[in-house]
Amino acid sequence: MIKMFSAQMLSPKTSITERLQQFVSEVQEVLQCSAVGLLKLEGEQLKPIALKGVVSTTMGRRFTVQDHPRLAQIVASQELVHFTEQCTLPDPYDGLLDTCQGQPLPVHDCMGISLWINHKQWGVLTLDSLEQDHFTEEQHASIPVIARYCEAILRVSELESEVRAVRLYQDKLIPEKLTAHHEPELIGEHDSMHTLLKELDIVADSELSVLLTGETGVGKELFAHRLHRHSRRANHGLVQVNCAAIPDNLVESELFGHKKGAFSGALVDRAGRIESAHGSTLFLDEIGELPLLAQAKLLRVLQNGEIQRVGSDQLKKVDVRIVAATNRDLKEMVKNGDFRADLYHRLSVYPVEIPPLRERGHDILLLAGYFIELNRSRFGFRSLRISPEAETLLLHYNWPGNIRELEHVISRAALRTVSEGADKNTIVTVTPLHLDNELQALSVCHNTSDANIEMSQQILQVMPLKLATDAFQANHIRQALTHTQNNWAQAAKLLGIDASNLHKLAKRLGLK
Repeated sequence: MIKMFSAQMLSPKTSITERLQQFVSEVQEVLQCSAVGLLKLEGEQLKPIALKGVVSTTMGRRFTVQDHPRLAQIVASQELVHFTEQCTLPDPYDGLLDTCQGQPLPVHDCMGISLWINHKQWGVLTLDSLEQDHFTEEQHASIPVIARYCEAILRVSELESEVRAVRLYQDKLIPEKLTAHHEPELIGEHDSMHTLLKELDIVADSELSVLLTGETGVGKELFAHRLHRHSRRANHGLVQVNCAAIPDNLVESELFGHKKGAFSGALVDRAGRIESAHGSTLFLDEIGELPLLAQAKLLRVLQNGEIQRVGSDQLKKVDVRIVAATNRDLKEMVKNGDFRADLYHRLSVYPVEIPPLRERGHDILLLAGYFIELNRSRFGFRSLRISPEAETLLLHYNWPGNIRELEHVISRAALRTVSEGADKNTIVTVTPLHLDNELQALSVCHNTSDANIEMSQQILQVMPLKLATDAFQANHIRQALTHTQNNWAQAAKLLGIDASNLHKLAKRLGLK
């Protein structure tokens, strides 16, 4: 069985992501099953690392072990665990296999085995089939061998990662605290995200002030947490201040502290948020809302590392790194006299522009999958999924509210299925009708029934030309990939375009 796997998977020229994705693809081919999953155990959750045979939103899900009894059994055992059709426990992949052709079908035959590295549990390998009694006795015997081979791939990749860390930090390994996931995860596989995260991790190790800019809802707070988590100050807690939430008359006291009797209500001496951040990172969210007087005092912190409490004549030295964020155009505010130019230049020593969701392509579906799983757990669904038609709408909507808006759209959609009387013990599907009106207006159906064609024609009358064109191209590429069994080179020939141009177009349309 092992001889059937490609030796290329252990090649140093192949990235860990490519190795593991190739591994699950070849396992699926060898076992002829519907789906294979490789999930890493992070705290109490299993995070998909490589998947084959499931819908794209699954990569964004995070499976809380205690919420999924089958996964819990696999995690708890060091032996192969087999669930037949007679098993009444819900399967986490119910309705998510891409061979279902959009139908919410349950898994009929399922196996899983835990993976270990250096006597520490790494995660699990899962195998699923829509066919009853699919897995043979011979295949049962081969799974532990396949699992050991997977562990070898993981060990090699881990060793390579440690060697790179040693070289990068000159014999000082990356502290474990930097790889811990105590904060909400930044989910994304788009090229722009990879570039941004690499850039952030580099600047995080410096002491430079960072200005995070971007539209509302893009997740600036999460990026600030990542900056702090990867900094030299990560041993201290991040101190966060929302400048827009503090009344103007309390800003100075909140930031710089005050002396007893400095003003009415100042009954005791109080340290400000900047002083509390001594030795750590201060995250100033919505910095554009800071009053001009407070801006002048903040400038002193950046220039001299000094603060002065309200009502005090004494200066105090502070060691604080500033990370600021705003969705406003600070340059324009400087021109209009609403923001100090000197403070702007001090804050934006290293400016970072966070891309809007509409420019992140396939990440929309990963994030949708993440929020779907959150709501599945929140509302107690056995299984909650998104229909292919709803996925298309998510990909082609403009998302003016970005990730925050996507989260709310998915939450409302889940609630609408409940209000319609959905049976939570079955596989519940979010359809275009459960989405907000703005998304329904973009609806383009890809089925060929008369009703769907009529609906599609009605909606196309009000759809912007670019969106209609994109929807047509995306559907046409999907059909070509289905016809060629996901062979991109053959699909390019079938479509009559260069393979590299097809990949670029697919990325723009959110298909990759």
